[in-house]
Amino acid sequence: MAERRDGRAAPPCGDFVFASDLHGREDRYARLFTLIAAESPAAVFLGGDLLPSGSLLFATSRPNRENFLEEFLLPRLRLLRRDLGESYPRLFLILGNDDPRSEEAAVVGHESEGLWRYVHGRRVQFGAYVIYGYACVPPTPFLLKDWERYDVSRFVDPGCVPPEEGRFSVEVAEEEKGFPTIQEDLARLAGGDPLAQAIFLFHSPPYQTALDRADLDGRMVDNAPLDVHVGSIAIKRFIEARQPLITLHGHVHESSRLTGSWHEEIGATHCFSAAHDGPELAVVCFDSARPESAIRRLL
Repeated sequence: MAERRDGRAAPPCGDFVFASDLHGREDRYARLFTLIAAESPAAVFLGGDLLPSGSLLFATSRPNRENFLEEFLLPRLRLLRRDLGESYPRLFLILGNDDPRSEEAAVVGHESEGLWRYVHGRRVQFGAYVIYGYACVPPTPFLLKDWERYDVSRFVDPGCVPPEEGRFSVEVAEEEKGFPTIQEDLARLAGGDPLAQAIFLFHSPPYQTALDRADLDGRMVDNAPLDVHVGSIAIKRFIEARQPLITLHGHVHESSRLTGSWHEEIGATHCFSAAHDGPELAVVCFDSARPESAIRRLL
């Protein structure tokens, strides 16, 4: 697996491009759009945390954050589609734990323009492949809980806030706050489908891999050491048991810096992370028929 920085010779991106955790950074989106215009991939995947950092309800440092979709993202994608015409890629996206679910209705509403396909909790056919999306992550220390679920049980790591004790940007029934698990959600989403040609767009990485390593070494809460792996046990078990072709992940920005890896193989499944804590935009470029040849580029 290779990693290339912008300005160095790099092979073409191939069929698919994956990016995650753009957090409303217009410079990162501009680099992504430039790449798409230059290389015309067949599909682009966006793995959550797409909107300006912080929620609409609990942060006020950027008063124009609620206009990001209408004033930036949609106009730029419309221009890109105008310029590319029939070469405009299929764009699949989910939101992430830093994105308020109150924006979901607008994201779904704009699907009718054909600029993107929202895939959280959905199964979408794309040529020979089936795309599944799932945005939720295990409980975090953060208060916004729109996209958080218990993982495989009602256990919460030290320092994390249980879902029912956090805040939501949309109305949620009390029984929905504390009882659903990621494990149950994935069982419903995939059902008994064959997954040999499936691509899963997750926000959370699988637990105890190179993709979920957080910078928590030596940190303690109430005299308990924090687990440096913050991914999902349910997602890890799901991949081990069901062996989809490819899984795509984000969420833990520093993971590749700490482990030196953005790629993990779990059985026959290729797992890629596009999370990145540097100033660049990280994109994973892969050929759907040869995922073992994927590269990560820093733009």
